[in-house]
Amino acid sequence: MKRSWRKYVASYLVIAMFIIGITPRVYAGFSPSEGISMLSFDRASDLEKVRKVLEMKMVGEKLKELGFTPEEVEKKLSQLSDQQIHQLALNIDQLQVGGSSGWVILIVVLLIVIIVGVVIYVSGHRVVLEKEK
Repeated sequence: MKRSWRKYVASYLVIAMFIIGITPRVYAGFSPSEGISMLSFDRASDLEKVRKVLEMKMVGEKLKELGFTPEEVEKKLSQLSDQQIHQLALNIDQLQVGGSSGWVILIVVLLIVIIVGVVIYVSGHRVVLEKEK
């Protein structure tokens, strides 16, 4: 009885693997339903986002250090195309204020140390530090 059950399971697995093996790979993804609307940018909201960043004290001071007056910055903004302003607004959204990547590295290192400590504890090993004479 056990032998026939194994034969059925083995036959099922062979057939399943054959069917999985002959199916073609399809490299597809989601396509937007409104492709044209994605190309249109809302200049007013993007410009407002850029202006809010330019009004920050640190950004204003840095621009002054580089030799730009607020009038020159406003003139340059008015010369930018919709695409350029939208790209600038997207870049502002992607900025990491304060460089938070340092915290991520610290957390990962701490997690690795904790995992190693748990593995050593569970395995029953002991770490003994002795002072040389």
